[in-house]
Amino acid sequence: MPHVIIEHSADLRPDAAFLDGLFRALAAHPAITKPETLKLRCTACDLHMLGTKGQSFAHATLLLLPGRDAATKSDLCRVILDQMQIALPEEASLSVNLADLDPAYVKRVPPQ
Repeated sequence: MPHVIIEHSADLRPDAAFLDGLFRALAAHPAITKPETLKLRCTACDLHMLGTKGQSFAHATLLLLPGRDAATKSDLCRVILDQMQIALPEEASLSVNLADLDPAYVKRVPPQ
């Protein structure tokens, strides 16, 4: 059920290979018991400002249902950052944030 939303400067172009590597790395983590529930997406930001420089960036937000301990959350964030470091240019600013989904979170699953 984890969501990973990656916002990035428009000059960075994460590709399908990046998402595939990220999916595989997260799916291999013991805390992800149902890889088919992972939801990954990237969104380009055409307009951004980072301090006083026009720096490239990618920022991931990991959204989880409540219940995982701090060490597991940190480890999942590290997996995401590691994959970003592999796929994106060294000069880009990379970051990962974590947020618990509200327990009242609802979803609709289409019929199979």
